[in-house]
Amino acid sequence: MNDNHHPDRGVAKTNQAYVLFILVLVYTFNFIDRQIIGILAIPIKADLGLSDTQLGLMGGLAFALFYTGLGIPIALLADRFSRTWIMTIALTVWSAMTAISGLATSFWQLFAARLGVGIGEAGGVAPAYSLIADFFPPHQRARALSIYSFGIPIGSAIGIVFGGVIASMLDWRIAFFIVGIAGVVLAPIFRLTIKEPKRGGFDRKREKSQPPDIKSILRSLSRKPSFWLISLGAACSSMMGYGLFFWLPSFFVRSFNMSLLEASLYFGAVLLVGGLAGIWAGGWLGDRFGHMHRTRYITIPAVAFLATVPFYIIAIMSESMLLTFSVLVLPTALGLVWLGPVISVLQHLVQPNMRATASAIFLFINNLIGIGAGTFLIGLLSDTLALKYGDESLRYSILAGTIFYVLAAGLFFLASRWVEQDWED
Repeated sequence: MNDNHHPDRGVAKTNQAYVLFILVLVYTFNFIDRQIIGILAIPIKADLGLSDTQLGLMGGLAFALFYTGLGIPIALLADRFSRTWIMTIALTVWSAMTAISGLATSFWQLFAARLGVGIGEAGGVAPAYSLIADFFPPHQRARALSIYSFGIPIGSAIGIVFGGVIASMLDWRIAFFIVGIAGVVLAPIFRLTIKEPKRGGFDRKREKSQPPDIKSILRSLSRKPSFWLISLGAACSSMMGYGLFFWLPSFFVRSFNMSLLEASLYFGAVLLVGGLAGIWAGGWLGDRFGHMHRTRYITIPAVAFLATVPFYIIAIMSESMLLTFSVLVLPTALGLVWLGPVISVLQHLVQPNMRATASAIFLFINNLIGIGAGTFLIGLLSDTLALKYGDESLRYSILAGTIFYVLAAGLFFLASRWVEQDWED
């Protein structure tokens, strides 16, 4: 299909920039609300008297349970009805539940509030992937999805820095109130300014008259080994990625005797610089080399995963705070290279009217394992090692987690063998 003759081409360029901006802003709030718990875990632990295992459950499983479970049915609705309405409702729910988190006075109350955040965020990402695929032609999607994924490091950095500043100056509860209310205010702005695009308008295989049911989608995906290998590989990487985002602030405080404010500022800077650089590089490399050989959408992230390991070993085992923070920028970047290329590939493994649901199935696997298990396992291992290593237990727990990047790389290399035959358009 010649993109220059697309019927919406005249308004696309003007629309594209704003659509991407507002989607990034919503995704930023998604990750502020998701990751702010990582820095607030330090005062929450002291205030509510929690263990690392409980913190890991609250930061991972409490969020992942409904986030992953509801993602697929919500995505089925998004393949049939207005994606912008679904995202508006989702943003309102997760932001309101973030504000309610500030009212918690016990582990179970906070656990329940984080469940609520997960319920809301279940409708925030898969519909956005589908929207981007309908606002951008195939040769621009890896970069567009990479820019959308900027919400991850920006939101994580803001959540950690803002949470650290407010918790240090005021109270951890106030941090939840402020970011939650701000998200509720953003929701109607998003709904009023984003127009629902035509599905599959940029694709050679256009939308069918009726969206398929979940059985048809699963039947289609069952014939695509690359989808399942990519999903499992991304889940392995997310076990380490989400675990690091949650536990590194606590590691800095315990192992380097940093204050909460110092840890939030330093780690926020690492996430912002490393995250933006890695995500942009992945999108650029994917669009630059992927159109020549589709397997490179997968092999480039696989190589990046392997490259993270030696840098993490140096950074985590160093006794020098300066060396740790300097080196951490590199594996943080490398660990996020996969987002643009891999999410772009997923949009090409199914027909346009299956994209939101297929993305939700991918997110179900990725996040149930990545968020649900990664944060918890690192916390559990830290508690197990505490008898031997004391406050240094997190250092060795985090170090052990790098094995998941090796597993992710292996699964991606396997997936690259099937990408060409599984490609839809």
